[in-house]
Amino acid sequence: MIIDAHQHFWDPARADYPWMDAPELAPIRRAFGPADLAPLLKANGIDASIVVQCRSAREETVEFLQIAHATPSVVGVVGWVDLTDGAVGDTLDRLRAAPGGDKLVGIRHQVHDEADPDWLLRAEVRRGLAAIFARDLAYDFLVRARELPAAIATAQAFPHARFVLDHAAKPPIADGGSADWSDRIAALAACGNVWCKVSGLATEAVWNDWDAERLFPFVAHAATCFGEDRLIFGSDWPVCLLAGSYGAIKGALEACLTKLGQQLRDKAFGVNAGRAYRLAES
Repeated sequence: MIIDAHQHFWDPARADYPWMDAPELAPIRRAFGPADLAPLLKANGIDASIVVQCRSAREETVEFLQIAHATPSVVGVVGWVDLTDGAVGDTLDRLRAAPGGDKLVGIRHQVHDEADPDWLLRAEVRRGLAAIFARDLAYDFLVRARELPAAIATAQAFPHARFVLDHAAKPPIADGGSADWSDRIAALAACGNVWCKVSGLATEAVWNDWDAERLFPFVAHAATCFGEDRLIFGSDWPVCLLAGSYGAIKGALEACLTKLGQQLRDKAFGVNAGRAYRLAES
């Protein structure tokens, strides 16, 4: 099964997305749903996808689970819960008991939007993470280089948990990269319980001036750090549309991954996501 392990649905007419207010995001400030994604998956030879949270709202997670319940191609949901809520375990149990709850495979919070770079280290957040892992769910790190030290400490604190790093920690591709990103992502990869999505990279480059060759050094560094068993493909659709079409994004990442080896490419396009999120068990 070929899996797009990172895509989104949203409708700004029905809910608020504070991160979408920037003027340059106007092209994607409209509704995107399963009917929009389906032909793109088919045209690009992708069998299934994992839908990932866009806003800090339990209601969105409920909606995504309902979509997954009604949409066979959506094989997993990475949702949101308030990690600082003392009753987060009860919230997770209700979500898992709801329609589509069997497809809840992970939880995410927009950590890179928190003022505190050590947000992940807070005691109440750690209690929330423990509740997630007690239910055998994964946790997605949405961080940049600034928050990577806290992510490293968190992965070390929960050695038996499963973590997935979104967008390879958003390397500053447009600026040519940074030593902080390179060194810290290597340190995170040293924790054997973390997978890395090579997703969202084109939108970290100059949107109208990028290609596979410019993305390759960053994909290659992630591959060197995480190896062929912990690298995962994700389109980051529809955010990716800011930089290129679904097909262009998928083609560029496929070219990068294939250049690193056919077996690495094949694992990144399916089996690694299945293992990170235990899709066969969900």
